[in-house]
Amino acid sequence: QVQFVESGGGVVQPGGSLRLSCVAAGFTFSAYTMGWYRQAPGKERELVAAITTDGRSDYSDSVKGRFVIFRDNAENSLYLQMNSLKPEDTASYHCSAYSDSAGEFYWGQGTQVTVPG
Repeated sequence: QVQFVESGGGVVQPGGSLRLSCVAAGFTFSAYTMGWYRQAPGKERELVAAITTDGRSDYSDSVKGRFVIFRDNAENSLYLQMNSLKPEDTASYHCSAYSDSAGEFYWGQGTQVTVPG
């Protein structure tokens, strides 16, 4: 059974930082591209960052230069370091796993990040 335990969300003032964590289970973590999606009320789901099995990362333009994604395959863990947070970063952040070869996609329940305007 695939499970994600996401943590690290909260309320932070503009300009502040948070680090999100995701511990995954139920699949071969190292074989999946991992990512963080976010969803805000009334907005489409957005992939903000992804990291491949060999460690290559990519970011949406909205977070590039402010967020860093990294993974620890030994701990089945994914992280998102978020710096210089803005009110528009307010959303529920979800850990995700994708395997093109297996044709599988999973995502977690999410952790809320709120940056007051």
